[in-house]
Amino acid sequence: MTPLDHVTILDLTRVLSGPYCTMLLADMGARVIKIEQPRRGDDTRHWGPPFLDGESSYFLSINRNKESVTLDFKQPAGRAALEALIARADVLVENFRPGTLARLGLDYASLAPAHPRLVYCSISGFGHSGPRTGEPGYDAVMQAEGGLMSITGAADGPPYRLGVAIADIVSGMFAAQGVAMALIARERTGRGQHVDIGMLDAVAALLSYQAAIYFATGSAPGRMGNRHPTIVPYETFAAADGDFVLAVGNDEQWRRFCEVAGLGQDARWATNRQRVSRG
Repeated sequence: MTPLDHVTILDLTRVLSGPYCTMLLADMGARVIKIEQPRRGDDTRHWGPPFLDGESSYFLSINRNKESVTLDFKQPAGRAALEALIARADVLVENFRPGTLARLGLDYASLAPAHPRLVYCSISGFGHSGPRTGEPGYDAVMQAEGGLMSITGAADGPPYRLGVAIADIVSGMFAAQGVAMALIARERTGRGQHVDIGMLDAVAALLSYQAAIYFATGSAPGRMGNRHPTIVPYETFAAADGDFVLAVGNDEQWRRFCEVAGLGQDARWATNRQRVSRG
C-alpha cells in the first residue's frame, strides 16, 4: 500500500514545474489523470532529440505513472468532460498564468463552492497575490532574480545558470509537499484549500545559509566557484590523475584527514573558523 492510494489527481499542468509535482504524487500512489492539448499534447513531447521509440526523453523523465487524455475544455463537450473529472478528483494541479483559469471559471474561487473538499494547487512565477502576479515565469529568469546565478560560477567569471531547471523542480517539490499537507488537513477539517506556489519564492527559499550570510553581514555573498563560504576544505582540487572533491565537515574529520594525508597537525588550521578565515 502506498501513501496516496485512492487519491485522484487531475493534472492540468505542462512543461516541468507542474508535471514534476504530479509525478512525485503519482510515485506516492496517486492516480494522476493528465489533460493535454488535442493534436499537440504537452510541449515537452516535442523537446528533443533524444527520442525513445518516438517519445521525447524529456517528457518521459517527468510523466511516469500517469494517464493522459487530450481534452479541449474551451469547447462545450470538453468542458462537460472536465467538470465530470473535477467532480471525481481529490486534487487539481495547474500551472497556468494567474487569471487564465479564472476567466474560464476554473480557478479555486469558482470551483470551491461546488467542490468544498477539492485541494487546488497553483504553480506560477510570482504566485497569485502581489504586484507581479500576472507576469509569466521561466526557470532561467527565476534562477537570476532569485539569486542563484549570482552565487554560481567562478569568482572572476560571469554568473551561471545551474545545469538543471532547479527553479521548476523545487517549485514542483514544494507543490507536492503542499498538496500532501492539504490532504492531511482535509482529513481533520473535511475541506480542501488552495495551495499557491510562486517559483520566485521557491528559489529564494533555496538560498538558506547564503541568505543568512547577507542578513548577518549586510554583504551579498558572491561567486566562489566550487568553494564553500563557511566550510573549508569543501571544494574541488586538481591532482595528477584528475580532479577530486574534498569535503571536510568538522574538525575531527580534518584531524583524521591530516593523519591520512601525512600533513601533520598545524594549530593554525585546527578549527573550521581558522580555516575559513585564512581561506
